[in-house]
Amino acid sequence: MTIRTAKFSIGDIVKHRLYPFRGVIFDVDPVFSNTEEWWQSIPEDVRPSKDQPFYHLLAENDETTYTAYVSEQNLEHDESGRPISHPEIGDFFSDLEEGRYRPKSHPTH
Repeated sequence: MTIRTAKFSIGDIVKHRLYPFRGVIFDVDPVFSNTEEWWQSIPEDVRPSKDQPFYHLLAENDETTYTAYVSEQNLEHDESGRPISHPEIGDFFSDLEEGRYRPKSHPTH
């Protein structure tokens, strides 16, 4: 298995290619690192390959905020310039600068 360099970085604001949500990346796994049950729960026709970076997001849609785990192939940069309104933003990031969040020096968890 070849490990690729992640396309996105911690603090990047991204949106899902297929589903209507966006978020800020707070952690990156070089390859899939969740449960087999989670992976199998994804419909087979849209199930991503495991040998790519996966991103942990503080995510939001029109109804709610949550955390999401998304494959690189399903993300793209969000160019809207809008901040993310997730209540945990302050736990990971200090401020929004030039379209991305600046990580705190010392995480608070």
